[in-house]
This record gives sequence, C-alpha cells and structure tokens, in this order.
Amino acid sequence: MKKMSMLLAVLSLAPVPAFAADYTCKGNRVEKGGTTQYTVRTSGSDIVIEKGGSTRGKAVKRGEDYAVEVGGSTQATIENGRIYKGGSTWSSVGEAQRVYDCPDIVAATLWVLQQKGQL
Repeated sequence: MKKMSMLLAVLSLAPVPAFAADYTCKGNRVEKGGTTQYTVRTSGSDIVIEKGGSTRGKAVKRGEDYAVEVGGSTQATIENGRIYKGGSTWSSVGEAQRVYDCPDIVAATLWVLQQKGQL
C-alpha cells in the first residue's frame, strides 16, 4: 500500500502535456498540420482573414474593442478577453486560443468565423 501511495504521489508531480491547438499562426499564415489554411492581413489596427484570396471576415477596431464583421455586418464583439454575441457572452478569447494558437484578436476572429460557418 505504501508503494502505491508513493507511486501516486510521483505521478501527480509528472508534467501534463499542454493541449495542442488545431491551428497555428506562423507569420501571416494560419496552418493546420503544416498546411496553410488562411491568410491574416492587417490594415492599420484592422485584421482581415482570407482564404484563397477571398475575404472571409475581419476584426474592425472600434475604440478599445473589436467588431467581427462578415460582409459589413457585425457578428460579434471582442472586449476585455471575452467574445460577445448580441450583448451576451458567447465565449472567451482564451477558449478561441485553444483552437487557434494565434494572437488574441486573430484567434477570436477565426473562432467567430468558424461558429458562423464563414471559414
């Protein structure tokens, strides 16, 4: 029994592997399995997500926050580490970064576009 307790104590100290995101940002590319899936373009503080040269959506800076737009229509807002849809919390930027290993606004924008079926 003492050996079992010792083993459990040692195992509890072992490092747990970090959760790997499905997508990773490398420069202005968003990759999955080493293959470019999306391109990230910036214009001032605005961020545009493209696939095959076609704009899928963008994050537009509005004051301190960002609005995620598709075709000029606001789909969500990103404020203080949270993603809002219609004024209600939809998710967090941290949750978006679990899927997209990218800078915060890029990850949140990609997450919203995925949820809206725009990717």
